[in-house]
Amino acid sequence: MKNYEAIDFQIENKVAWLTLKREPVNVLNIEMMTEIVDALEHLIAKEETHALVIKADGKAFSAGVEIEDHIGEKAEPMIHVFHKIFHLLAKVPCPTISVVEGAAIGGGCEIASFCDISVATEKAKFGQPEINLGLFPPVSVAIFPLLMGLNKTMELLLTGKTISAAKAKEYGLINEVVTEGELEYYLEGLLGSFRSKSRVALDITRKAIRESLATTFAQTIGKVEQIYMNDLMKTNDAQEGLHSFLDKRKPEWKHS
Repeated sequence: MKNYEAIDFQIENKVAWLTLKREPVNVLNIEMMTEIVDALEHLIAKEETHALVIKADGKAFSAGVEIEDHIGEKAEPMIHVFHKIFHLLAKVPCPTISVVEGAAIGGGCEIASFCDISVATEKAKFGQPEINLGLFPPVSVAIFPLLMGLNKTMELLLTGKTISAAKAKEYGLINEVVTEGELEYYLEGLLGSFRSKSRVALDITRKAIRESLATTFAQTIGKVEQIYMNDLMKTNDAQEGLHSFLDKRKPEWKHS
């Protein structure tokens, strides 16, 4: 496998393992997301795995996308490479599993919940705090209503609150919550189930399920991305929210 700086990618015993390794909290910058894209493109070309597992080293699954990459000329390439991750996750020829230990916040929450199956330990937390910076998360806007329904999506995205793994399961954001001691056993059971099945059947069944949502997601994320870049990111409040975070101060909203 190719050597990466911020991730590790290996294929062993019919399973692809993609590990986020930008410790301590795996903040996703453009370079790291480019590596994730490269690994997923490699996996699509291989077409011989029965599952993809996305997990992380460090204190968190991911604390989200680098704030600096939202500003100025970096904003457009950032949103392009970030959204490409999700288009590729939808295309990989095997079930996708996210394993969340610690916090999955912002873009980290979106990657975790976009996987076909998401399992978290009891201490994991999930949240989309973008509204606190005067922003919104485009991928969450596109997929959360499909996962949780309108009201729960409105609640999470408009309050920006962080919820427990148990609450995330209750809302339909993730599939399962286990103890740290149970995690390896649960994951091996899941992978064993996939390994014992026809790879082609897994691929085509997943493709059929995703196809029912593919047009909706592709159309929605395109429209949402335009609103994000053309309507929101050009506002004074969006820029103030980003800069106030970097300056470690309370934002001063023009439209408060």
